Amino acid sequence: MKPIKRAKRPLRAGQNGTQSTASLGKADKKFHALPGSDAEPQRADKKQAAVETDDFQLLNPCPEEEKEDFTKSDTWRILRIQSEFVYSFEALRNVAPAISIFGSARLKPGTRYYEASRETAAKLAEAGWAIITGGGPGLMTAANEGAKEGAARGGHENLSIGLNIELPFEQHLNPFVDLSLNFRYFFVRKTNFVKYASGFVIFPGGFGTMDELFESLTLVQTGKIQDFPIVLFGIEYWSGLLEWIRATMVGEGTILAADLDLLHLTDDVDDAVKYIFEKTRDVPHPLVEK
Repeated sequence: MKPIKRAKRPLRAGQNGTQSTASLGKADKKFHALPGSDAEPQRADKKQAAVETDDFQLLNPCPEEEKEDFTKSDTWRILRIQSEFVYSFEALRNVAPAISIFGSARLKPGTRYYEASRETAAKLAEAGWAIITGGGPGLMTAANEGAKEGAARGGHENLSIGLNIELPFEQHLNPFVDLSLNFRYFFVRKTNFVKYASGFVIFPGGFGTMDELFESLTLVQTGKIQDFPIVLFGIEYWSGLLEWIRATMVGEGTILAADLDLLHLTDDVDDAVKYIFEKTRDVPHPLVEK
């Protein structure tokens, strides 16, 4: 597998001194701790911090006093959005093939799903797959850590990728990322999760993980992306959701029963990895055993 090509413009050094970070967001923003940490923010603080994000400013009306400022207009935002797409596509253009791994930012090292995420990423990276995560804490850290371990075992380099996001409350980049991008806009970031991946592994998570799960499902169901494996890891965690989908959505006729076949539910790391290999046999990748 060819090494990941770095972005042409200089990259900002990461916390560990070796990590490369391509910053697409505002470098001078200072937010509070991630929700769920020991410094859980107050509701008023959350609302105030959210106002400062680019997503908020895009999705809400421009204040009257700022309407004459072209740099705060929707026209100007379109140029920023365009630049974010162009820059991220250029930075990631040689990242292939890859698996995107999603999961909670709140689960800690030593927990069952943390270790499963790390092990899954390690086995995929050992075979030469790049691992793409959201670049943050919790199960994202686990997957990036596993990617580094597996790449080292397989003799590969630069397989751990983090796509970080500007949040109302700062999400710190984890120290196991080889190449990272900081995004202003969720929808640009989600496009990159899909564009450079050949499959998805979804570990237990919250609303963000659900968003990524159903985005992936919709794209596969509608044929926008084809033959993409979607692994749901955690039988106990996901069974209630799948039972509701089967009883309610299939029962009411809003989806087909066959749509559930788009998901592979498992509790076993080796089974998840095997399923991905089997479903990606047509992906050009000389390092993966066929």
